[in-house]
Amino acid sequence: MRIRSLRLSISVMAVAAITATTGVASADIDFGSSGSSGDMVVTLVRHAESLGNTSGLIDTKVPGPELTSRGRTQADNLAVQLADKNYDCAFASNMVRTEQTAAPTVAKQDLSLNVQPGFREIEAGQYEGTPEAQAMSGYLQAPIKWLSGDLNARIPGSIDGNEFDGRVDQALLDVQRRGCANPVIFSHGGTIMFWSMMNADNADTSKLGTDPMRNGGRVVLEGSPQKGWTIVEWVGHPDLG
Repeated sequence: MRIRSLRLSISVMAVAAITATTGVASADIDFGSSGSSGDMVVTLVRHAESLGNTSGLIDTKVPGPELTSRGRTQADNLAVQLADKNYDCAFASNMVRTEQTAAPTVAKQDLSLNVQPGFREIEAGQYEGTPEAQAMSGYLQAPIKWLSGDLNARIPGSIDGNEFDGRVDQALLDVQRRGCANPVIFSHGGTIMFWSMMNADNADTSKLGTDPMRNGGRVVLEGSPQKGWTIVEWVGHPDLG
């Protein structure tokens, strides 16, 4: 559920903040109401380094590439960093890299991993397989417009902002309906950053340029699909080796 007041508060600043940051390159970004309405603490974790990342090409296809050797080490280190969080549920998108990233954390905390396709990466459409270095002038142009309230902007050959936002919202409703109050969700850089900035009442869109979501980074939000969301932690640059 979108917080419509946020649309107004960032409509002027979002694009200006992003376009004014000359250092924002693709390499920096790397990529209802049924059930309980109780508050949740949701931790969205970006997957560890994948073969897609090292290829330098945009890869949003399902199931997508596996983790690199370095990525597997990052996933192990991430499990150690998250060991004291006491999650009650674990979810991953239907992409190999998120499920492999989740595995050490799930094992360490004795959780079952639920696969939820709604948390997958934003589909690149006609930009699939193009260089990540060109993302700001192609793949990400529509998502940047979503931040300024233009949810009808569509990635050519892919989805618009309404479809993206609704998909993630529905996935979170599913998490809530399962009775999860403190879930960890393994997802993707674009999905995490854009959905959080589209929905959190305290979103700082300048982080797209100043503190983008690296592999293994996370955003923690408090709230609910019914009441809205507030970002309480943003770890864009985790130390995972």
